[in-house]
Formats: sequence, C-alpha cells, structure tokens
Amino acid sequence: MERDNISIYIDIVDFMKSACCKNKKSETKLKKVVDFLKIMNEENRLKILCLLQKDEQCVCDIWQCLKLPQNLVSHHLKILKDFGLISSKKEGLKVFYKLNQKVVKKNLKELNKVLNK
Repeated sequence: MERDNISIYIDIVDFMKSACCKNKKSETKLKKVVDFLKIMNEENRLKILCLLQKDEQCVCDIWQCLKLPQNLVSHHLKILKDFGLISSKKEGLKVFYKLNQKVVKKNLKELNKVLNK
C-alpha cells in the first residue's frame, strides 16, 4: 500500500524534531524548514515556481498556463510571496512575479542541513 503525502510528511517532521530540537536556535531553524516544506507540499505552487524559473511572468499568464481560476493562482502567489520565495512588481494593471533564487537556495540549504545531521 502506498503511503500518502501527509503520513510521509509527519514522519519527516517527527524525525527532524528528534534530531533537531536540542536548543532554541535549532528549534527556530527547524520551524522555518517545516514552514518551507508546508509551502512546497502543494503541487500548484511547485508549478508556479517552475514557471518563474525561466522568466518573470504576469499573473494572467500564470493562471492561463496552469488552467486554474485566477483567484486560486493569486492565493498561491500570495503564500509564495509572503514567504519570500517570489517577488512582484506592478506595471499598469498587470502584476509580474519573479522567482527569488536567493531565498529558494537558502531554504533548500537549510533543509539539506537538517536532513544530513
């Protein structure tokens, strides 16, 4: 029987808690990694990051490419932006989004540190 994403996620979190909750600083870092994993656990957010990897995109192009309602895409974009994974700029009536490579790399580096302790 194949395990669902939630049970795998819970196992990872349990492992990281036992390996990383030695002091307040490691707990804070662990929380940031867990928050990053929660954001990355959504397929459409990963698709958005893939789209933005090539070039900045207008929200209207993103939702058409994903074939999702515009309000749902905007919701995912807000979550990604609030975490700092993307940035936006407004040009007239259009909003363009861009991948923040520095923040993405930083979070992947922190995840790697946690998993390789």
